[in-house]
Amino acid sequence: MNTGKTTINPYLSFNGNCREAMTFYKTALDGELEIMTFADSPMEVPEDHKNKVMHASVKFADAILMASDGMPGNEVTFGDAYNISIGAKSAEEGERYFKNLSEGGSVTMPYSEQFWGDTFGMLTDKFGIRWMVNAAKGDKQFI
Repeated sequence: MNTGKTTINPYLSFNGNCREAMTFYKTALDGELEIMTFADSPMEVPEDHKNKVMHASVKFADAILMASDGMPGNEVTFGDAYNISIGAKSAEEGERYFKNLSEGGSVTMPYSEQFWGDTFGMLTDKFGIRWMVNAAKGDKQFI
């Protein structure tokens, strides 16, 4: 997506459940989902990998979340050295994202007003992905 500005988009890797995760994120974030399987590409992969996701994207608000099941034989090891941070346009939008993403997961820090004035919360979703949701108060943007 060429917006005329440089962007950074999170790209997640899964061990065969990318379609399930991205469908969840589509619903949780009220986005648009696009999926391309390995069968849709000219790449040669084992038969049992053809229906796995080669590339998927969920477009929501002004953001894009991308993911894949990865190449055959490459197992994903989930770690804790990352979070996906969403800067919501309002506290209400942030609360909706937080509530939806935390379904089936665990809340690390409840979504509430913080000492710096923003509304913020942290969670790990049911797929093991860590999220931070922030809604800036007023015109400032927490970056």
